[in-house]
This record gives sequence, C-alpha cells and structure tokens, in this order.
Amino acid sequence: MNQVTIKNNFITLTVLDYGAIIQKLILKNKDGVDTNVVVGLEEPEKYLMDNKSLGACIGRYAGRISKGGFHINNVHYPIFSKDGVHLHGGQKGFGKRYWTIEQVHDGESPFVKLTYLSQDMEEGYPGNLKCTVTYKLVGPSLFIIHEATTDKATPVNLTNHSYFNLDGEETIDHWNLRLSCPEYLETDAKLLPTGKILSVKNSKYDFLEIKKIGQVRLDTPFVMDPSLKNGTVLTSDKSGLSMEVVTNQPGVVVYTPPAFAAICFETQNFPDAPNQPHFPNSILQPGKTYLNETEFRFSFVN
Repeated sequence: MNQVTIKNNFITLTVLDYGAIIQKLILKNKDGVDTNVVVGLEEPEKYLMDNKSLGACIGRYAGRISKGGFHINNVHYPIFSKDGVHLHGGQKGFGKRYWTIEQVHDGESPFVKLTYLSQDMEEGYPGNLKCTVTYKLVGPSLFIIHEATTDKATPVNLTNHSYFNLDGEETIDHWNLRLSCPEYLETDAKLLPTGKILSVKNSKYDFLEIKKIGQVRLDTPFVMDPSLKNGTVLTSDKSGLSMEVVTNQPGVVVYTPPAFAAICFETQNFPDAPNQPHFPNSILQPGKTYLNETEFRFSFVN
C-alpha cells in the first residue's frame, strides 16, 4: 500500500492508493492547532478491514440501485444485491481496489492524480471504464475531481466518502449545518428512492437556514440547488472552522453515521437513477467524459 502527502500553506492532505482513500486532511483551527478534519485510521493496513468506506472513492455507482440490476438498450445487467439493494458499486467497489498514483505535483497548487481501470463486466457493469480522481489543494480549498470514460454505455456515479469532523468532539449535535437543498428524495425502509421528490419545508430535512444539527440524523439524498445564494456549509464554533461544499452534481447524500461523530457529503447523481427515468441521466456513453467536480472550501467562522 502506497501513501502520498501534499500540502500548501493551509492544508496537508494524505492519500492512499488503496481505494484512493483520503487518510488525513489537516488544517489549523482558530487557536492554531493542527486538526485532522476527516475520520481515518492511523495504520494504512487497517483500511483493508474497514467496512465504513472511510475516505474512499466510491464507484462504479455510489448510490443505491434497486431491482437487482438495470437495463441499457434493452439489455438487462444483473448486479450484486443484498436484501434487494446494490450499494457503493457492489461486493468490491472502487473503494476496495488498488489505484495507480499517476502523478504528484508539489507546486503552488499541489495535486495527486490516481487512475483505475474498471474492466468490462466488473461487478456486472458493462464497458471498460477508465477512471481518474484528482485531489488538488488551492488556497484553503480541497478540490476532488472525478473523471471517467468508457467504451460501452454504462452507469457511472462516483463520489468521495470522507467523514468530516471539524473539532474532534464525540457528538455532532453542536455543529451548525446549512444545506442548499430545497428538496429531498423520498426513500423506503431500505433507503431506496421511491421516485418522489419532496420539499424539505416543515420536515426535519429543512436546513435551508443555518442551524444546529441537534438530534437530527441523516442518511438522505438531497437535491442541490446551485442558484441559492446561501450554499451548503458545516461549521464548528469550538474549532472555529467552517467548510463549504460546492459541486457540479445534482444531488448530495448527507450521512451521519450512528457509531461515531461525523458527517458525509456524498456529492453525486441521484441514487437509483438507472431505474428512475425522471431522475438525471446516469448513463455514460462512449466518446463522452463523466465529471464530478466538488470543492470543500475551508475558512474560519465569522
């Protein structure tokens, strides 16, 4: 397992080739103390036993898929499902594969670029999919750029699965959250989308105005609205750190794990889009390039 670290004046980032995992993301808090704002494991080998996708690149399809498969051009492709749900790309998704560290740049805007070839019919998905993830530091921002090309039509939905904790506390209740998401996807008992898109108003999912997370716990696909003036932000008064999430993706799955204090912002296309015709298209065609570009912009709370 290989590990690479890049840094600028604001951020130090450590990445593994296994799963293209973000192992550490270190910034100084308001008191000047180094703070690792992602939940990670100190020993890289322990990620081989991790079942929470800590910091990993998730693919070939990040969100849940129903019905044990999908159709493309009237051809049915069965994929691994457990209790009727296909999650995070199958039994061995991209987060459990070894990537190639293709390029490391230590200049003014340092970056590390990793590549992975997902072969035709891996986990049941058609097409040889050439994937690239680039982690780039620009000032106080981490950019995560997923790109992919294919030689056959195939569903693609890549995301990063970092669990953020801005202050090292053992609860998330005191964090402040705003989501630029006026709607969310209704889900069933298995967290699969029903197909309905609902307003967050008068529900626990309404974080259009910044407020304490409190007792709310989420494993919820939201619809992003980039036209809203107030963006998606997480802040901690204790550390003084603020993180804004900016993305070109139509949705974000916000996940607060039950076992430890953290929150995920899985920027992506909608879960189950291959089986929901009215959801944004998730099928990548040959000759086209998939692009998920997400910025995590850090600052101090005003």
